[in-house]
Formats: sequence, C-alpha cells, structure tokens
Amino acid sequence: MSPIKVALVDDQALFRTGIRMLVSSQPDLRFVGEAANGVEGIALAAANRPDVILMDIRMPVLDGIQATEAILRAADERGGARPRIIVLTTFDLDEAATRAIRGGASGFLLKDADPEFLLAAIRTVHAGTSVIAAAATRELFQHFDSQAQAKVPPPEFASLTSRENEIFLLAARGLSNSEIARGEFLSEATVKTHISRILSKLGLRDRVQLVVFAFENGLVD
Repeated sequence: MSPIKVALVDDQALFRTGIRMLVSSQPDLRFVGEAANGVEGIALAAANRPDVILMDIRMPVLDGIQATEAILRAADERGGARPRIIVLTTFDLDEAATRAIRGGASGFLLKDADPEFLLAAIRTVHAGTSVIAAAATRELFQHFDSQAQAKVPPPEFASLTSRENEIFLLAARGLSNSEIARGEFLSEATVKTHISRILSKLGLRDRVQLVVFAFENGLVD
C-alpha cells in the first residue's frame, strides 16, 4: 500500500519543523511539502497532490478557511480526488473552525494535540471512515451556530428509514459507532453500514458533513 501523502500549511517555522519530523518518522506516511500561508498552500496542493493537508486557520496573506475552499474547488474542477483537510486551531471553541468545516474541511484539531492523536487523525480522515472529535464538532456548532433554527427538512432526508433517522440523529449529536451500537443494541458493523447508507442517501462525504447538514437544517437542538 502506498504511504499517505501529507502536507502542512502553517506560518510558524518551528511548528512546521516539528510536524515534518513527526510525519516523516512514520513508515506509512510521506511528508510531501510545507507552506507558510494560504496562497503557498494552494500552490503546494496543486503541485504535490497530498492525500491529507494539515491547515492552520490563522495565517498571513490568505487564511486557512479561504485556502481550504480554494483547494477543494480546484480538486473538483480537475476531477481528481479531494484531499482531506484537517484545520489546526489554538482554541477549543473557535468560530473560524466552523467556517472551515462548512468550507469542506474534514475536521479540526488543537495545535497542542498529542502527537499520537494527530497521527491517528491523519490516518482516520484518509480512510474516510470517521470524524475527528465528533462530539467536539457538535459542541462547536452549538456554541456558534445561529442558523440552526426550525426548518423544513430537505427532501432527501425523507428517504431515510426510521432506523436510519434514529442513527442519523445520534451521529449528529457526536456519538461514535461503538456508542450508538451499545445504545441501540446493534453491532458496530451494522451501525457502520447504516452510516454509509445515510451518507450515500444524503450526498454527504463523511460524518463531519453529517454534523454540518444536521445543524444547517435544524435537525438537532
């Protein structure tokens, strides 16, 4: 299996050095480049086609939110695979992180996260099977989101079965597959299958988008 190609966009040189050394120490990861601002990050993504990008939110020239949107838009235009983007922040509750997630980021991490957790996050988002800190993502949207008001659910939501509806709401509240399985007396494999069907029916890429979908459509309180 080819190593996961990882790139970093951050304006702090010392931080970039540490992440580069950490990623390069892993046999299943390959560090393919770094950039000091969003404009350089867009060029880096186009040239090196990383699988996962670690993206600082606050940078000079162009911030991580705009860079995330531009990188994903460029990937869609060329018809290639979208990189998974993990935004990096120094605050537990950062309104900029909600905008980055809406812009297509696969999740967020604190910049002082444990190195092993960061490495696990890279592998997780690359696999596309989970979401970084689903409960934290939910808390983030609860704290800042003013759009989660009573609305008519979009038509595609009606395509969910009653069981899928139940699991959708649990996932949107930040429960993991194992927590849903225990609470609903199901196997984790069954929950994973339900989640995959829900994402497919709603046209969502991952569980981060599921959380965003739920909050933007007022489906969770």
